[in-house]
Parts: sequence; C-alpha cells; structure tokens
Amino acid sequence: MSYCAFCGSELSPDVRFCSACGKPVVNTDDVATLDFATAASPLPARPASGASSKSSSRASSRSSTFPEYAISEGRFLPGRLIAGRYRIIALLGKGGMGEVYRADDLTLGQAVALKFLPDAAASDEALLERFRNEVRIARRVSHPNVCRVYDVGEVDGQTFFTMEYVDGEDLASLLRRIGRLPQDKAVEISRQLCAGLAAAHAKGVLHRDLKPANIMLDGRGQVVITDFGLAGVADDIRGPEVRSGTPAYMAPEQISGKEVTMRSDIYALGLVLYEIFTGKRAFADKVAGALRGNGDRSPSRPSSVVKDLDPVIEKVILRCLEEDPGARPVTALAVAALLPGGDPLAAALAAGETPSPQLVAASGETVGFRPRIALACMAAVVIGLLCGVFFITRYNAVEKIDPQQPPDVLSAKARDIVERLGYKEKPADTASGFDFDSDYLDFVEKQKQRVDWNQVLTSRPDPLLFWYRQSPETMITSDYQDFLMIPDIVREEHPATTLSGMINVKLDSNGRLIYFQAIPPQKDSAPAATAAPDWNPLFAAADLDASKLQAATPEWNSLGAADARAAWTGFWPGTTRPLRVEAAAWHGKPVFFATIGEWNKPWRMVAPKSPDDWKAHFAQAAGVSLLIVLLVSGALLARRNFRHGRGDRQGAMRLGIFLLVLEVLLAICKSHFVGGFEIFAILMLAIASGLLWGAVMWMLYMAVEPWIRKRWPHALISWNRILSGQFRDAVVGRDILIGVGFAVLWMLLFETSIFYLTRSGASPQVGSMAYLMGGRIALGQWLIQLPFSVLGTLEFFFLLLGLKVVLRKDWIAAIAFVAIFVAMRGLQSSHPAVEVPLYAVIYGLVALLVFRFGLVPLAVAAFTVDMLGNVPFTADTSQWYMGTTLLTLLSVLAIAGWGFYHSLGGQPLWKADLD
Repeated sequence: MSYCAFCGSELSPDVRFCSACGKPVVNTDDVATLDFATAASPLPARPASGASSKSSSRASSRSSTFPEYAISEGRFLPGRLIAGRYRIIALLGKGGMGEVYRADDLTLGQAVALKFLPDAAASDEALLERFRNEVRIARRVSHPNVCRVYDVGEVDGQTFFTMEYVDGEDLASLLRRIGRLPQDKAVEISRQLCAGLAAAHAKGVLHRDLKPANIMLDGRGQVVITDFGLAGVADDIRGPEVRSGTPAYMAPEQISGKEVTMRSDIYALGLVLYEIFTGKRAFADKVAGALRGNGDRSPSRPSSVVKDLDPVIEKVILRCLEEDPGARPVTALAVAALLPGGDPLAAALAAGETPSPQLVAASGETVGFRPRIALACMAAVVIGLLCGVFFITRYNAVEKIDPQQPPDVLSAKARDIVERLGYKEKPADTASGFDFDSDYLDFVEKQKQRVDWNQVLTSRPDPLLFWYRQSPETMITSDYQDFLMIPDIVREEHPATTLSGMINVKLDSNGRLIYFQAIPPQKDSAPAATAAPDWNPLFAAADLDASKLQAATPEWNSLGAADARAAWTGFWPGTTRPLRVEAAAWHGKPVFFATIGEWNKPWRMVAPKSPDDWKAHFAQAAGVSLLIVLLVSGALLARRNFRHGRGDRQGAMRLGIFLLVLEVLLAICKSHFVGGFEIFAILMLAIASGLLWGAVMWMLYMAVEPWIRKRWPHALISWNRILSGQFRDAVVGRDILIGVGFAVLWMLLFETSIFYLTRSGASPQVGSMAYLMGGRIALGQWLIQLPFSVLGTLEFFFLLLGLKVVLRKDWIAAIAFVAIFVAMRGLQSSHPAVEVPLYAVIYGLVALLVFRFGLVPLAVAAFTVDMLGNVPFTADTSQWYMGTTLLTLLSVLAIAGWGFYHSLGGQPLWKADLD
C-alpha cells in the first residue's frame, strides 16, 4: 500500500503522481516530513528500475534526511570554492528541503558538510528563518550522539550552514539493507540514541522528527542524531506548529494537534526502537490513517515479530508507545536505564564524566521493596512508633504535670486578674503562650539527693507556665528571635514592656498567679496614696496564705516606677522549698508581683561567670566557625560551579522557591496578626526573609550538589527523581519508608536514654510548648521542621563530602564525621557518660544512612525525628492538645504509608504474599 506524503490520499501501485494533489509520489519507506511538504524545490527523480532498494549510502553527512536516490548533479560542481574557505567535494543528498554537500574546510583542514536551502527559498523569509532556527537550536546541544553544527554562511545570495561530516550510513538505510540488528548491538545503539535525545531535552529542545532516516551511524558504529530542522524549544511550540513532523513517527497527541512534549519524542523513540529490534515498522500498514489522525495507533507486540526478543526490551518499547503521555517513561535516560544490561551512571563515572541530574535520576534501581519486605518495614514503623509514644507519654514532663486548663481558659483568668487589680481599660492587643521553667528543673536535677520527679512535677512550684500580655497599642516586634527570621512573633519579653499601660501576667498551669507587671503612666498628676496598698488580691490570685509568710526587706525592683514596695519569705505551699514574694505599687495600685525561688536569677542583670562556661562558649564558637566556613566556602564553590555551568540550576531554583513559599507559610502560621497595614508589612518581611533563605539554600545546593553528583551520584538518585516530579517512583517510596524507619529507631534510642537518665535523677523530656497552643501555632511549629531538616541534611552532606575528598576512604571519613559531631555535642552535655555513647550511635547511623541510601532518607528521618522529639504527646483523650498528638502521629503514619504504598511499585501485596 502506498500513499501521498503531501495530502495522505491512498495511491494505486506504480503511479508516479498523486491524482488528488498532483505531487510526485514518495516511497512509503521514506515518509517525507510534513513541515517541508510545500518546499519549492522538486523531489529527485525516482531510482532506475534496476536499482536496488537496499543500496547503501556509505558517504553521508550527519544531517542527511534524503531518500536514498542516485543523485548525479547539484548547483555546485566538485572543486568549487565556497565563501573563500570551503571546497566542494561531492553532492551527498538532494531533496525537497535542499542539498547537502561534502566539502573540505581549507582553514581548519577538516571535512565538513554544507547544507543549502532550495533555490526558491532565497526569497522565502519564513523558510530562511526556519533554516537559521535549525542552526540556533542545534548549537544549543553539545553531545557526542548529536550532530554538531558549526556556523551559518552565505554565497551568491544563498544561505547555508556547516556541520560535521562523517563517513557513515543512516539507520533507515542500514535497516533496509540488513533487517533487524543483533540484540546486543541494538541495545548499544538504543542506549546511545537515548543519551543524545536526553542531551537535547536537557536544553529544553524537542526534536519532533526523530526517525531512522535522521539517525546516522559512523564508521565506528556510533549513533548521531541529525536534522534539527523541526526542532524547537518546548515552551515555544504552539498552534499549528504542534503537528509538524513525520506522521508515521508522531505521538497521538501530536497528530491530534493537542500538544508536543518531551514524551512525544519518547513515543517516536519507541517507534525507532521497535524498528531496531524487529526490523519492521510498528505501524507498517497504518500510515495513511495516521496521516489523517484517525488510524489505529495500537502497535503489535515486538515479540510477535521476533519470537526470542528479551521481554524486558519489549516492555520498554511498549511503555514508550503508550497512548497516554503520562504512562510513558519520564526521560530518555529513564528508557536507557530500563534497557537490559549496563548502568549509564556507572559508565559515565568510568569515563570520568560528571553525570547530569537527569542521568542520575534515570539511573540506579527502578523497583522498591518486595511486598513482604515493605510490609515488614511498615509494621516495624507502626510498632516502633507506638512503643516510642508510650515511653514519651510516660516520661514526658507535660504528661506528668497533667494540665487541665487550655490556653483560652488561662487567658480569661489572666484578664480577670488584671481587672481585679484595678486595670479595667480594654486592651488594643493581647498575646499569650506557654513556657517551661527550665531553671527550676535544672536546679532540682543538681541536688545531691535522689529526685522523685512525679512529686516534683505535681507539687508547687508548677514548672509549666502560661504568660499573657496586653497592650494599649498593637504589639509589633522588630526583633528576629527565630533562626529563620520569621517576622513579628510576640514573645514574653518581645517587644519590650516599656509602653505605659502594658501588662505582663504569668500563671502556672492551674491558673495561679506567678508574676505580674504593669507599666504606670509616664505622666501622672494624681496624688500619691496615703494608705498602704492592699496586697491581698495579689495573694488571692497566687493562692498563697499571707499569714504563713514573714515580712522581709525588698530586693527585687520592678521595671516601672513604684512608690511602695514589700517583700515576704516562707515556703512554697506543701513543700520545704524556700519562697520569696516581692510586690510593688504606684499610687496604691499594684504594678509588680513575683513569686521567686532560689533558682531564679535576675534576668535584667549580667549573670556571674561559671567555671563551665568555657564549654558552652567553645561549642558555640565551633558551631559559628563551622557555619562561617560552610557559608564562605559554599559561596565560592557555588560561584565557581555557576560560572562553569556545573550545578543543577533547576533543582537549586526549586529548592529556593520551596524555602520562600515555606517562609511565607510559617509567617502566616506563627506571626502575630492584628489587622490593618501590619498584615501587609509582615508578609513583605516574610517574603524578604524567604528570599534571603532561598538564596542561601540555592547557594549551598549549587555548591555541594555538583560535587556529590560527580563523586557520589548514587546518593542523589531518589532526590533528583523528587525534584523532577517523580513522587510516585518506587525507589522514592522506598527511601521515604526507610527514612521514617530510621527516625523511629532514633526516637527509641533517645527515649531509652531518657528513661535511664530520668531514673538516675535527670529531668524529664519537655518538648516544644508551641504545640500546646494548637491551631495555626502548632501547624507552624510542625512546618518549621521542614527547612531545618533540609538545611541540616545539606550541612551533613557538605561536611561528609569534604571529609571524603580529604581522607579518600569512606570509612575513615565516616569515623571523622561521627567524631566531630560527638565532640561538639559532648561539650554541651550534662550527662556525658550516657549521652556521648548515644550520640556516637546516632551519628554512626546518620553516616550509615547517608552512605547506603543517600539524601532523601536522611532528610525524611531528620524531619520525622525532630517532630516526634518536640511534641508533648498525651494518652489522655480529654486533653485539649490531644488533637496535636493525633495530628503528629497521623502525619508520620501518612508519610510512612505513602512510602510503603509506592515502594511496592504497583505489585499486588496479598497476591505476592501468597506466592
């Protein structure tokens, strides 16, 4: 069956011209490119009747797309000198899209190919622009498996461009001559073809006309993709341009004019692979229908043509030929990775090359866990999580205290106390939060006698504190207290309590007054009180019996003015712990009240030096020094990698945008909103800090990623798949499940040490008090673990990579890595005998996780363990923060469940188990 390449009409055998359009007939073995169907230059004469259809064109350029006709003449005769530089040797090909000559470059002394447009194209500006565009597009791609285009020139008003010449044969001619290729050779050619196509896609270039006639094999058998005449940048191809190409090698979405993407080229690649391995076209009898866009696009199975074809190869080809673009392989490198035998990543490393991010993502394993292993890992995560939560609820300080009053109730009590003390003005702004008296816990821990923490935490003083602030004006802080510089987070002391009318209140978890401070008017003409202030409302709010206390000399001063002061000493109710009570008033109105223990230190005075201060200072200096080294060296390396085009700019940009968006979300969740213009200002500050941290993330990633990819690419396989959008990849799912599993293991190790330390007298675990506030504050605290986990992971990789380069041996680098962090942690430890071995095990597991599984499991583990270690879990379903407990547990289980489900890679769980 033959057809017209120009209008698609079916033709009778042996006709020379189409009866519908009058155009010359082209053999169906060489389907013309639709986009050039209207070129003015005539097609070459058909071969003589005795000519063999299997004749070989042994001398050709890498851009030859012409039918294999006997061509005897051209517009330039051999020996002609072109542009004073190129000497014509012979005409290589002639067709509707012009002529290609072999020539010698006399300046450089090498053979080249010259491609000229048809004579009529000199006045066709559109065709000339397409010609120049082919040069522009082809020059963007530099790869051994892609035709090298040199330059554009002009002679006698005719435009031409020069390209590399090779003494070889196009794949279409080879397949007609010998049929299908041997399987080993076909795999080798297919892999080279994938590499060349991937290089074009990496630059955003779509070939759009991939077919055997546009694929050359040189004398060494190396594959070269040619003819970028229809190629274009992916984002620039719209409208009628979508349907440009060769119909027999078009994807369904391209024929219908919907879209053309990299996966459209993957479809054409699948058709070419079909021919390479079978020697037949996938749609040999369906071309005419394909031209009209209504043909049958379901290919026959390659094994129906070649009985002994490797099933893996058949599966790869059929995946490429899926009608749904989303079901095809993501990249050409993914196709190469799916082919049997060989590892493109290992081949690149052996050749001393730095594999591209796309090659890394397409390399390595493509399957996750077997069902039984995945099920065992998920079960271990669930059981370990339940055990860890059991230990946390048993040895968590908040759970032992068992607070019964939620934040809203405590805020109402604080406002009621303020009104009973005489401050009835309605505030313009309020803020509140929980805090823990860590000074008290440290003081008790350092006592020489054995500590009963159940008794300490359930008696007075209550270490769980609730602070409340109110102000006659909006409270806006310019003090960035958070590492990520989240703007306008109102805290107990920020902004400072300096405005007249500001009031600070601190209650314990049962609503008893612990601290009160009010700033009196800066200008006050009221007469001073003649009677002594009434302190009884303060004692009543603090639930203290003044008759059991003795009067003492005042020692503590209020931040505001006071004209009356008083002090008492005694014991905390129900204990033998010394208690000091201080109070002050202004014009008979209380302005200051504090219950003070011997562990309380003046917070507005410089603390005296401690003999152990050098440890904290040394550890802090070491941490700051490490941060400075990372930032400076990271900036220098990022600059160098950027200038040499080494970094994964797309991945770095995505990480930077991720941190920017996360910073805005954190500001929404954690900032203090009161309405008005301040909301706009907070968002602007959040965007500014997000841009800063996004730039830092971009810099660190650009600094470390190329070196990891060059020396340690296997660590980035699942990471690059995530950056490329392959969230459902089986290996990504496997690594996520592994990361959660390691996090649960770390949590159990931490809880075991806490169990031992608590039994030995150490204070119980506290966690983050922000989770007790619930709502958006708790969500913000949950989200803040994300940037810390990514930044910490990059820091670990940066240090480990540097140690690998310096120390050369992986095991030596791992030991040095563990030693550095254990030493830093040990200097800050209060219980080195227990915590130093624990940190050695923890960072040893970190090194193992990094070396064995890479970046994704470490980032997931860091995020999960930070979250689990900071949440004050409760087993009491009546507690107001039970929702936070459930949210945390469900989020961990959801992450693990996602990894579990996708690590199966579509394998049926129960059926596989029965097998």
